[in-house]
Order: sequence, then C-alpha cells, then structure tokens
Amino acid sequence: MSDAVTDYDHLLRSNLNRVFNERDPAKREAAIAELFVETPVMFEPTDIVQGRDAISQVAGQLLQKFGADFAFVPIATAVGHHGLARLAWQAGPRGGPVAVTGADVAEIVDGRIARLWVLLDPPT
Repeated sequence: MSDAVTDYDHLLRSNLNRVFNERDPAKREAAIAELFVETPVMFEPTDIVQGRDAISQVAGQLLQKFGADFAFVPIATAVGHHGLARLAWQAGPRGGPVAVTGADVAEIVDGRIARLWVLLDPPT
C-alpha cells in the first residue's frame, strides 16, 4: 500500500484504542488480526515480543496491572511516510494524573503494522 492510501493516524490510533485499551481478549485479538501482519514483532524497552498472541497477552497484562481506569490516550496526530509512522501518547487513570508518556513508532507493510517500537519518555 502506498502512502497515498495508508492512513497512519487511523492505524496507530486504532492500535492504541482497540489493542492497548481493549480489556476484552476476543475483541483485542480480532483487532490485532486486522491491524498487524501475520507475524509482527513489538520492541518494548525491556523485551521483544513476537507474534499476535504475545502482543495480545502483553496488552492484557498491562491493563490488568494498572487497573480498570487506566488508559492510553493519543496526544497528537500520528505522522508518517514511506512505511514508518509515529504516534505520541500519554497514559494513566482516566481523569487522573498522567503516569507515563511515550510514543509508538511502527513499520507499516501493506497497510498493517509489521514492527512496533514502544518508546517511553524519561520520567520528569
């Protein structure tokens, strides 16, 4: 898919909302199947996660660890070109203080996320 038809903002916001904010495992897995290539890789600060199932498990564990009110919220429009995109976000309890900020950087292949880097900003 060319840049002219890839909506980087929609793709990365969908990942944030439908994968990393989704508490229902079946809905999260369906979103991952739609948004990610068959064998994606996610690079976290402390781990490399391979495969759709593993990405779903990581998202579910994060949501369980931080509680029912925890959410990731985009703070800017995603930008990208030539198969690379970035979306800045913040996370914390809904309506509460921001606990962490960062960005997702993704390699996009044929309109889907092939590799995803989760970059955390240093604490302030």
